[in-house]
Amino acid sequence: MGIPVPKGYTVRRRSELAATIEDVGGFPVVIKPLNANHGKGITVNITNLEAAEIAYDAASQYSDVVLVEKHLVGYDYRLLVINNKLVAVAKRIPAYVVGDGRSTIQELIDEVNRDPRRGFGHENVLTQISVDDMTLRILESKGYTLDTVLPEGEHCTLKSTANLSTGSIAVDCTDIIHPYNAFIAERAAQIIGLDVAGIDLICPDIAQPVNETGGGIVEVNASPGLRMHLAPSEGIPRNVAEPIIDMLFPPGSHTRIPILAVTGTNGKTTTTRLIAHILKGIGKRVGFTTTDGVYIQNHQIAKGDMTGPHSARLVLRDPTVEVAVLETARGGILREGLGFPECDIGVVLNVTSDHLGLGDIETLEDMARVKSVLVEAVHERGYAVLNADDGLVAAMAANVKATVAYFSMNPENPLIQKHIASGGTAAVYEEGHISILKRGWKLRIEDVSNIPLTLSGKASFMIQNALAATLAAFLHGVSIDDIRMALGTFTSSVAQTPGRLNLFDVGGYQVLVDYAHNPAGYEAIQSTLERWDCQQKIGVIGGPGDRRNSDLRELGVLAARMFDQAIVKEDDDRRGREPGEVAALIRQGWEQEKAGDRLQEILDEATAIETALEKAEPGDLVVIFPADVQRAIQIITRFQDKLNPKPSYRGSSYSIGPDLISPSPDSKPS
Repeated sequence: MGIPVPKGYTVRRRSELAATIEDVGGFPVVIKPLNANHGKGITVNITNLEAAEIAYDAASQYSDVVLVEKHLVGYDYRLLVINNKLVAVAKRIPAYVVGDGRSTIQELIDEVNRDPRRGFGHENVLTQISVDDMTLRILESKGYTLDTVLPEGEHCTLKSTANLSTGSIAVDCTDIIHPYNAFIAERAAQIIGLDVAGIDLICPDIAQPVNETGGGIVEVNASPGLRMHLAPSEGIPRNVAEPIIDMLFPPGSHTRIPILAVTGTNGKTTTTRLIAHILKGIGKRVGFTTTDGVYIQNHQIAKGDMTGPHSARLVLRDPTVEVAVLETARGGILREGLGFPECDIGVVLNVTSDHLGLGDIETLEDMARVKSVLVEAVHERGYAVLNADDGLVAAMAANVKATVAYFSMNPENPLIQKHIASGGTAAVYEEGHISILKRGWKLRIEDVSNIPLTLSGKASFMIQNALAATLAAFLHGVSIDDIRMALGTFTSSVAQTPGRLNLFDVGGYQVLVDYAHNPAGYEAIQSTLERWDCQQKIGVIGGPGDRRNSDLRELGVLAARMFDQAIVKEDDDRRGREPGEVAALIRQGWEQEKAGDRLQEILDEATAIETALEKAEPGDLVVIFPADVQRAIQIITRFQDKLNPKPSYRGSSYSIGPDLISPSPDSKPS
C-alpha cells in the first residue's frame, strides 16, 4: 500500500534463521514474537548469528511464530491516530541510567526507581525499571554486570525496546512532526481499519519526511496506551481522551438511543407494536415492551406483562437496541415510575374507567394524572402526542414542556383547528384517510381500506391506534412512504398483534379474539360488530376480579347489547374474588338488557371457549375475550385442525367487504 515498513519474514524453526536473515538483507536485524505486547521477547540491532539464535529463543517463549525484520536505524516514535486524524506524537527513549563514577548500575537503577512518578505497571505516569533477561543480555554485550560502576556522564541503555511498561520515558513531539509522516500514519490506521491506533515509527528525525531519511512503521497497535501523551516526561501534555470521546459521542449528537413511550387505557399494545413495526421497516434494531412480553427485534426474550420500569430498563440496557418503544402502564408508574428519566416521544391514547378503585386511583381525573407522568417526562426537544378527542388527555398539554401534537378522528375538532392554525402538527382521520396536517398542508398517508389493522375501516378504535402510531413515527423523522409501507404490512394477526382483533376461520364459522377487558374495550368491539354480517354472535365474556362491581355489571350490559347469546367465564386469577362472584355481577348487567337464559355460566375459561366453539353453526361469529390469549389461540387452532379438511388461515389478515369477511389476497395457508 505504499507504506514504508521493514522487510521481514516469519520463521517457525531455529534452523530457518540464517536463510531468513539473508532474505531480509542481512544484519542488523530485529527478532520478536509475532503475537505479544509490551515489548516482551524483542531483541533489536542483532549483528551476528549467535545473538540471533539467543534472540529467537527469547521470542519463542511468547509465540510459536517469530518475526525476523531488517533493523531500522533511528528513534522510536509513537504516533496516535484517532478517528483517522493524528492527534499526538511521542518520542520514546528506552530505559537508561547515567553513571556518576561511584555507583554501580544496580544502585543507579534503584535511584531512578525512587522517582515518585514511577510505579508498578500502569499505576503511575512512569514505570519502574526492572532487571530482566533483556537487561542482562544488553549489559553482557557491553561487558558490564549489575555491579559495574559506570564512569561519570556515561549513558547505559537497559532495554532494547522503548515501551513505557519497561521503564522508558516519553518526550512529546506533536508540534514538530513532518506532515508527510502524519499522512502515512493516518493512512496506515485506515488501511488496517482502526478507529484508535498507535503507530510505531522508527526514523532518525520525526521532523523530516521518512521517505527521505529512511525508516518505517514497525507496529500498528489496536489498543495503544495513552500515558505517554497525557503525561509525557518532557513536553506538552496532550488531551487525547477528548478526541476519543468526541468520536464515540460526536458533539451535538444524541447521547442515548431514542425512546418512544406509549400509555393510555386501551390500545397501548397495538400502538406500541405498530410503532415498532414502522421503525423496523426502516432498518432500525428495535426493542419494545408490551403486556405480553419484551421483544428485541422480533424475538421475545421475556414473557408476561412487561409494561413497567424493570422491562424498560431491560431494553435500554441491551447493547444491540438502536431505538426503544415502550408500553407504559399505570401499575408500573405507581410502583416505581417510568424506568427512564426522559423520552423523545410520549403518546397518550385515552383515559377511561379501568383500574379505578386500585392504588388510591378513584376517579378518571386521578387516572389522567398518573398517565400524564409520561408526557411530562418528554424532553424539551421532543413531542407529546395527545388524543384531541379525549378531554382529559388533551388537558395534559398544559403541563408538558415538549412540543405538543394531536391526533383526532374528527378533522373539524376545534382543538385540532386551533392547533393547526397556530402552526402545530396533527394526525386526523378524514375522508377515509389517515392524514398529517402541518402548517396548512395536508399530507395524506393512506386510505384506511388499505390498512389491514383497521379491518377495511370498520374497526374505528384501530384507526385511532394507527393515527397515534403514524403521528409518532412522522415526528420521529420516518418518511411518509415508509409509514405507508408499514401500515400496509401490519395485520391484526397472531404473529403481529396476538390477542388484538385476531380473526380465525373455523369450519364454516369465524372466531374473533380480542383482549378487551374493560367497558371501553367492550364498546370498541361493539362498534365493530355493528357492521358485521353473520347469522348470530356468540360471546365468551368475563372481566378481571379487581375491577369495581359497577364496572363488571357494565361489562354484562355491553355484552348483552352486542351478542345474541354468551358464555360468562372467570379468569384463572380471580384477584381476591370468590368463585362465581365476577360471573354473578356480569350476569346482573346482562339481565338488565336481555333474558338471563341467553347467558350460560361456565367459570373455567378453557371449557367456556371449547363450549362456544362446539355450539357455533356455519355463518356464526364467536367472539372471545380471553385472559390467557395464547391458550385461547391454541384451543381455536385445535378446532381448526379438527373441523377444516383444507389448509386454514390461522391468524392471518382479513378484509371486510360490504356483506362478508374473507381472507385478504396476501394471506397464506398455514
